[in-house]
Amino acid sequence: MTNKNYRKAFKQLKAKPVKLKKFIKHNASKKRKFGIGSRRCKFCGSFRAHIRRYGLGLCRRCFRDEATKIGFRKYS
Repeated sequence: MTNKNYRKAFKQLKAKPVKLKKFIKHNASKKRKFGIGSRRCKFCGSFRAHIRRYGLGLCRRCFRDEATKIGFRKYS
């Protein structure tokens, strides 16, 4: 289903709250408990290249930008 069709479906279902609730229940993406889809970067929201060590929760790109502010130093 394309984006336009979803928008059209939501527009039609706004008048029917019970059916809208059922539609959202059956078509919502499920909550991820583990794996790549369960962890996001705190700054940009990316799922890829995630650094979890020391409880950082950042992607590598944001880590490079924020490393000096956090207290990491570059040694060479």
